[in-house]
This record gives sequence, structure tokens and C-alpha cells, in this order.
Amino acid sequence: MTRQSDTAREAVIVRSGDDTESTVKLATDPSKPSSEAIATKAAIVPPTPSWCRRHWLAGVALLVLVLGAAGGGWWETHRAPAVRYTTAPVSRGAVTRMVTATGTVNPVLTVIVGSYVSGVLQELSCDYNTQVKKGQVCAKLDPRPYQSVVDQDQAHLDVALAQLQKDVAVVRYAQLSDDRNRTLALSKFVSQDVADLAKSAVDQARAQVALDTATVNLSKATLDAAKINLGYTDIVSPVDGTVVSRNVTVGQTVAASFQTPTLFLIASDLTKMQVDTNVSESDIGAIKQDDKAHFTVDAYPARAFEGTVLQVRQSPQTVQNVVTYDVVVSVTNADLALKPGMTASTQIVTDERANVLHVPDQALRYLPLGTPPAKAGAARVWVLRDGKPVAVPVTTGLDDDSVTELLSGELKEGDLAIVGETRATAGAALPPPRL
Repeated sequence: MTRQSDTAREAVIVRSGDDTESTVKLATDPSKPSSEAIATKAAIVPPTPSWCRRHWLAGVALLVLVLGAAGGGWWETHRAPAVRYTTAPVSRGAVTRMVTATGTVNPVLTVIVGSYVSGVLQELSCDYNTQVKKGQVCAKLDPRPYQSVVDQDQAHLDVALAQLQKDVAVVRYAQLSDDRNRTLALSKFVSQDVADLAKSAVDQARAQVALDTATVNLSKATLDAAKINLGYTDIVSPVDGTVVSRNVTVGQTVAASFQTPTLFLIASDLTKMQVDTNVSESDIGAIKQDDKAHFTVDAYPARAFEGTVLQVRQSPQTVQNVVTYDVVVSVTNADLALKPGMTASTQIVTDERANVLHVPDQALRYLPLGTPPAKAGAARVWVLRDGKPVAVPVTTGLDDDSVTELLSGELKEGDLAIVGETRATAGAALPPPRL
């Protein structure tokens, strides 16, 4: 038996976070032999009252934190979202209704200069942008073949004139012979048959003179036609204007057999232009002559050109089952800024109101969430007063798809009309937290 087995052992255990000590006594049961394993029995001393109170306060604080966090989360997910209104002021100005169309800038009068006769181009005196006068020669075909025809027809005329003079002389002789034979027949110096033959010769000579006269007239007409064709070898400008296109060069053969070839395009006056616009059939009813119009071209995007409607043409143009009508807008081009063929984005004014009270179209379409719509035909504008939306009944007038004229209503210039609202996104509804 050892001394350790006979002696009681003591151990001091210090608990973390507390200064209280608990003593554990280990004792050896004297009833058991010392050679056997020593059975241990632990006895723990109960904690003091101060330690229990501190743990109870910590639990209460943790419970308060959990309840506060759960309540705050539930309130955030269930509170009404904030509303922010977008407004636009009620203002005064012009309301203009317009029809938009695309067109092409063209000269008022463009003349196609061609050739009536065929031949080789011998001279060319006009080029692009050449200023020409009426009657000015722009090109010349080789005139020699046509001059030869003129000379031949002149010779035929000379032959016909000579034959006419000869037959006139024959008529005079036949008339003298007839007079003489008639006198001799009265005296019975010649037979009646001789007198009749003389009379017949006079009639035949006069008929020949008439035939020769017709032949002379025919020869003159043929000669005139040859001279006209000879004159067509000079290609002249029919109007005063500017050459905008040239399609031939010197030495080129011009063939005018079945279709007149185009040699030049001459614009009569480039200081006066027109825009040929294509207006859809849904908009053509609102357009009339003398309506104001303005347009822009890609060459001058910051410049607006002013014009007026000159014609509303009745002929429809159908392309892929889309029907449009040609509306001609006249415009002054004093500085020659507009060129033929430019694409014009045109706006034609069909109706206009000046210095009227108006609101944006969005204000007439706005409706607060949960508010029933107005009755059919009634209009109202929601305005922001004291931070709250208030409905104001109005009577509307002209609408240009951007702003609408106000004819009546308790609105004044400067009122803030609501055109939209923004609501904060609300979280999904959650049940109250369970504790």
C-alpha cells in the first residue's frame, strides 16, 4: 500500500470568466482494497448568486437585440413605398400640327435637250454648269451629209423651174397657132380639123404648165425639209438656264432612229426650286395649297429652308401597295445652296395656334396608381399642390403630338403638371417574426 492511495487528494478548478473557485474532493473508499482501481467521485460546489445575475442580464440584452432586428426588418418590408413625382410646368407658346414627309429637291423646269437627226458630234460648246441663253448652240453634228441633200434638192428645184419656163413658152406658141387657124377656118382656108388640133394643143400646153408648177412646189418643199434637217445639226438650248448634265462627247455618233437621244439636261432657273414630297394617303386630306412648310437637307443639317405648298397633285403613286401623293413645295434658292437631287426632310404645317396655354401630352395621360380613369371624352390634368397630386378638369384644343392646347380649366402658367411618378421598390410581404 502506498501513501498516495491512503491519502485523500484535493484539486482546485478555476472556471473561465468567474473568480469563484469550486473545490473537488477525491477520496479513497477505505472499504475497497488498495490493489484495486480507485473509484472517483466528483462533488461540484454550487455557483454563487452574482454569477447567475450576470448571465441573466446578458440573455435579456441578446433577446432585445433579436426582437429589435426582427421588428425593423418586418417594418422595412411592409411599409408603403415612397413616391417621387416627375413634373413639367404649364407654359404658354405655339402649338403646331405638322405632316412629315420625305422629298427630293428639283428645279422648277428641267429641259431634256436631244437630237432630231443622226450624225457624228463635231463640236461641243457646253459643259456642266454652263450658263446658256435661249438659241445658243451647245453642240454641232457633222453637217456634210445634210448639206449634200440640200444641194440635190436645190438642183431638182432648178430643173423644175426651167421646165416650167419652157412649157410657158409652148403655151404662148400654141395660143398663137390656135388664133391663126381659127381665122383661116372661118375663111375656109383650112379644115375644121386643123383648127380643132390647134385648140387641143393650147389646152395640153396649159396643163403642162400646171404640172410644172406643182413640180416646182414639190421641189421647194423637199428643199425646205432638207434645210430643216441641216439646221438640226446645230444643237441649241431652248431656254435660258444652266447645264446640269452632259451625256455626249466629241466624236460620238448620235443615232436618232427610234428614240431621241438625250444630250443635255438644262435647268431653267436654279434660283427657284421645288421639293417633290411623297405624302401618305392618311395625311393628304389635311394638306392644302399655300400651306407653310419647312425642310432640311443633309448638306445643311442646322439650316431650315422655308417654302409653301404649290400643288397637291391628284395622281397617286403606288409602291408595294403603299399609296402616296406628290405634294410640290416651292422654295427660293437665291444663294444656290440647294442642289438638284438633294433629299429633303419636309414638315408641312397643317394647323397652328400662337401664344396659347399648353401642357405636355404625358400630363393628360398620367393617372395616379389606384385612381379610376376619367369618363370618355373628359380630360384632366394632375398638378402638384402642397406636395400632393390634385386633379384639374380641362378642355383641350389642338394637339401636335408633343403638347396640347388648353382651352379652359383652372390652370395657369407655371403650375406643375405631373407627367409621371417613381415608386421605391417594396420588399416581399413577410409574416411577423416568431420568437
